[in-house]
This record gives sequence, structure tokens and C-alpha cells, in this order.
Amino acid sequence: MKRVICILVIAVSQLLAGQSPRMSRSEYIARYSELAIKEMAISGIPASITLAQACLESGNGNSYLAREANNHFGIKCHGWKGETIKHSDDAPNECFRKYNHAEESFRDHSDFLRYWDRYAFLFDLEPYDYKGWSYGLKKAGYATAPNYAELLISIIEEHQLYRYDTVSLIPPSPSEAEVSVRIHPTKGSPLYRVSLYREVYSRNKVAYIIATEYDTFKSLAKEYDLFRFELYHFNDLDRKDKITPGMVIYLEKKRKESARHLDRHVVEEDETLWSISQRYGVRMKYLRKYNNLAPGTEPLPGSIINLRKRTR
Repeated sequence: MKRVICILVIAVSQLLAGQSPRMSRSEYIARYSELAIKEMAISGIPASITLAQACLESGNGNSYLAREANNHFGIKCHGWKGETIKHSDDAPNECFRKYNHAEESFRDHSDFLRYWDRYAFLFDLEPYDYKGWSYGLKKAGYATAPNYAELLISIIEEHQLYRYDTVSLIPPSPSEAEVSVRIHPTKGSPLYRVSLYREVYSRNKVAYIIATEYDTFKSLAKEYDLFRFELYHFNDLDRKDKITPGMVIYLEKKRKESARHLDRHVVEEDETLWSISQRYGVRMKYLRKYNNLAPGTEPLPGSIINLRKRTR
């Protein structure tokens, strides 16, 4: 009886002080398990991994960032254009993203893992291999704690979070969605003659070649029966640009959107909007439109670039 009274006194004290009672791990899992399952269906990340990381990163929803900013994964600003909040983490008063709802935080977490190159190999694992994902996240540098993988596995097994990995249909891995294929143009096609002695590929349903050290816009225009201005236009380039060995040169107009299941991209340190455009076969003017980027501006490293019209 005394214990019950004590608990009630603490709860009343917290309410009077304007604080919500601390959430237990079991309560947190019950509240966000459906959201983690939903994200698994969209992104392919095991729900058990999402839940375990959320428990760990947010202190079961009790951390300052989770309570004040709905930020359950400690994601920093990285070119974020929405509301922000200051919090001391690796350094004093760092900038973190502030969300309107927890759902936005879970979505951003999914996007960072699925569309950041350093984590791409994880999606080639079996979707229910929570141990492989745990050790893979540590290997990819997600966290500095030496026992990070073991902490995730412990949470998953103690609370049987693997039972939430029930999604039967998940999207293909980023490497599968992004794959280029060699094409064999039919006789009579504009590319048929060239394909007899040079390999032609397709990415996002757009034909391209890999340039050699001997290629110039003049030689390629003659080779493919195109005007030079068409090659400039197809590749978002102009007369001052030069072809370098290994460069992707599109022989057709790039598309308005990326291939399915490649909705976004996390910008690396040395990437430009042009290199992202060439990688995914999407015209630069549409990338600028989808991301509200003015001409001449570049996306910041760590920011998420939309490759398609935003639908979620």
C-alpha cells in the first residue's frame, strides 16, 4: 500500500511540475511498433532494428530531443530547412531537426539508412536478419559505442522485437533498384550500328555509354548521328565542359523522375547536383524543382535530396 501511495505521489508531483511520467521501454515499444512495421513495408528496414534503435537513441522516448522535438533518432540538421532545436551532444549547442510528429522522425531515419551509400549493403541482407543488421550498422559507423550491436541485439531479444518483422512484401534493395543493364538495340534502331562495337547501357530507361579518353562531343555527335547541342542538353552540360574518361554520357534525354524505389538520396561530401543527376538519370531542372534549389546552389552534405515528387 505504501509503495502504491509513493508512486501516486511521484506521478502527482510530476504533473504539478509540468512533466509527463517517464515512459517504460515496454510502453514505448507498444506505442511505436505499428509505425516501425509500416516503415519496414516502405523501406525494407527490419521493424525490430527500427524499434531497438529508437529505444536506445531516445531513451525510450524520454530524451530531451524526443520530448521537445519529436526527434527519436538524434538526427542532426544537415541542411534541414524545417524547425530546429539546439542540444549539446558531441559538441555544445549542436543543431538537431525538430519534427511536428514522431512519424516524421521515423521516416527520416528510414530515409537516411535506405538512401545513404554507406548503409546500402545492409539491404542485401535477409530482412529478418536482425543480428546481421546490428553488426552491419556498427561496421558502417552508425554509432561510436563499441558494444552498439550487442546493445541492439539485447533489446530485440529481451523484448522479442523480431516478432514485429512480419512484413512479407518489401521493396527491392537500393542496389537492385539502381542497377544498370546492357542493352542490345534492334536492327534499324539509331543505336544499333554503334552497339556492334561499343557497349550501350540503360539506367532509368535512358541509354548511355561510358566515355573513353578518345571521346569528344564532336566525335560522339558524329558517331551517334546527333548534334553536339543535343549531347550537351541530354547531359546538363555546355560548350565549356569537357568529356573525361569514365564519364557517363547519356544518348537520350534524361527523365523527370528516378526509377521506382529510388525516391531520395543522401548527399555525400564530394557530390554535386550534376553528379547526382547523372547517377540517377534525372534532369537537373527537376531535381532543383523537387528540392527548392535555386540555380547555382548546391545541396549540403548530409542533406536528403528528393529524386521524385514527394509523396510521403
